[in-house]
Amino acid sequence: MQTSRLKLTLRRYWANDRINFSIRVFIALVGVALPCWYFDAKSEVTPLVLGIIASALAETDDNLSGRIKAFITTLVCFFVAAISIELLFPYPTLFAVGLFSSTFGFIMLGAMGARYASIAFASLLLAVYTMLGAAESPNLWYQPTLLLGGATWYGLLSLTWQAIWPNQPVQQSLAAVFSEFAHYLDCKSKLFEPVSNLVPQPLRLEAAGKNARVVTALNNAKATLLHRARRGHPNETGDKFLKIYFLAQDIHERASSSHSRYQDLAAEFQRSDVLFRFQRLLARQAQACREISHAIAMGKPYHHGETSVRALDELQESLLYLKNQSKPEWRTYLAQLDYLFNNLATVERQLSNVSNPDVAQTGNDTELADNEARSMKERWQRITSQFTPNSMLFRHALRMAIALTVGYGCILALDLERGYWILLTTLFVCQPNYSATRQKLVQRVIGTLAGLLVGMPLLYLFPGLDGQMVLMVLAGVLFFSFRTAHYGVATFFITLLVLFCFNQLGEGFAVILPRLGDTLLGCLLAVLAVSFILPDWEAKRLHKVMASAVQTNRDYLGQIIGQYRIGKKDSLNYRIARRDAHNTDAQLSTAISNMLAEPGRYRMATNESFRFLTLNHAMLSYISALGAHRTRLEDERTHQLVAQAHRQIHAHLDCLAEQLDGNLCAQAPASDSELEQRVSQWRDEDCTSIRMVLQQLHLIQRMLPEMHSLANKLAARTNEGSEATA
Repeated sequence: MQTSRLKLTLRRYWANDRINFSIRVFIALVGVALPCWYFDAKSEVTPLVLGIIASALAETDDNLSGRIKAFITTLVCFFVAAISIELLFPYPTLFAVGLFSSTFGFIMLGAMGARYASIAFASLLLAVYTMLGAAESPNLWYQPTLLLGGATWYGLLSLTWQAIWPNQPVQQSLAAVFSEFAHYLDCKSKLFEPVSNLVPQPLRLEAAGKNARVVTALNNAKATLLHRARRGHPNETGDKFLKIYFLAQDIHERASSSHSRYQDLAAEFQRSDVLFRFQRLLARQAQACREISHAIAMGKPYHHGETSVRALDELQESLLYLKNQSKPEWRTYLAQLDYLFNNLATVERQLSNVSNPDVAQTGNDTELADNEARSMKERWQRITSQFTPNSMLFRHALRMAIALTVGYGCILALDLERGYWILLTTLFVCQPNYSATRQKLVQRVIGTLAGLLVGMPLLYLFPGLDGQMVLMVLAGVLFFSFRTAHYGVATFFITLLVLFCFNQLGEGFAVILPRLGDTLLGCLLAVLAVSFILPDWEAKRLHKVMASAVQTNRDYLGQIIGQYRIGKKDSLNYRIARRDAHNTDAQLSTAISNMLAEPGRYRMATNESFRFLTLNHAMLSYISALGAHRTRLEDERTHQLVAQAHRQIHAHLDCLAEQLDGNLCAQAPASDSELEQRVSQWRDEDCTSIRMVLQQLHLIQRMLPEMHSLANKLAARTNEGSEATA
């Protein structure tokens, strides 16, 4: 019993992506620390370890052939970066020119895709690591050989890992999707509070934030699957995972849908238990998502429990009881609850089919949208298209190049022996926007200070180099373990690693005070750069993000309405439209959060922005409900009515997008009150699908006037703010 429990615990830890990555880093660090200790190669251990760190930071997920190509590209970039530093180091003017141009060039490589962005950042990092030891390097090839040796050792280990466990990243990414689903469903359940004064806006905003995390997890899972596909089509081994991914997409569409105004339901059924039962069902389905996440990560089949099934049955009985009351005032609301019940019943069915996705109807179109640049021509076109001041990547590349070059000027002007930590700090802290930079800055300073305070007594407690080498390995592993989860803690451990590395050269205590001073100066340069060099204040681009969100909602709705005539089909175009709508909704939520972290004088129309986010997310929820219940409607009169209503909504959304994109006040298109009345009322003999479609279109129509009003207020407030800060 104890043995099986231990095996299960070890398997659970092994399934954790952070722990799995940390084990790989641990093997790599031990693989260089032990030989260096055995051969007493104290001066060689530091560049080898730094090469491993740079290589691990450059690593991205891909299939085996893709990883081999990325590995070769990484080594070429590392070689160019290291040799360039060694050649230009004695010539300050040429070094400054090379630093500026290489920084700008490497960051612009990120236009080709996330893989190249990681390689570019790691190459800049390796260049700074080369600077740290350039003065003591005995010859041109000494440091580049050791740095590339460490990078090569880690890269080969990573390739071996990929060959042995090729599907582990897919399992981990899909497990993350269902883990985020659980948080989202828990959040959605809060909207079913049966109170008379329910204020849904704070709950809608929270749901928008949780939905953004689900969207990110789905995008990561799609990228992982796409790396194992050929031109968008998966191979046989990834077919099961792909079906689970499509199932997750369908669950997301249903989970994110709304069939009514929650405050109306709360006021109408505050004396009934039906909303509590909806809340309980969502909580049980959230728990099922956690269990699915665990099962996928562990590589075990998922067995659906009985608790959510019982919750669904009890909810059905509660709805039946309310219908038997035969209250006319409840007719509309009970119809809405019926749609919601059917939606959640389908979600329940899909959750139970996760281990057998062939049972679920996910359509025959299994192609994934592949947006990655494949040829050199496409890659070059992507880079050249970013050569404009309007490009955020171009602005960040220019900002970073100037900041690092100024940092190098500070090193020369102040004659700082170990001043290259300034560049290292600036490289890590300076992010594409002020909000992310500010967050990194605070965590970097706190982590560095804590690392120095803890490191000093550790150097006294463990004076022997052998013990410090053990601590160095542990610090390196813990840095990667916390790098994505908590950057401040990661900085604490990387500071310890640096102290132990330099103590191998007899300079441990000598770098303590310079390290702190250089960190503060590097943070200052990062803040100044992001604040004054082509700054990207969110308030100045927020209206364009809003316009994009409206446009993608319009396109998503257009795809759905077409399928009410031809029948449900999860085509590639439909899935792209759905993903784009959720992506832009998530981007809008992130942009507003970033704006709140910026200085007060750059925040504009905060209340209006939050209200617009609430309405946009609500609209996306109403559209998602239409998508979740797609079916072919046979009645021609209904088709005409739906087409008329859709044309009116489309005209409003077109006008709203132009209004927001141009940041202009404009008059909304004239509304057809007769048409709106026809949509808001349906006949008792209409089928359930017809009533649902008309109801959702009516809900969308009701919010359009307020969205136009908000767009005008946003334009007026933004223009006033721009004049005030000019």
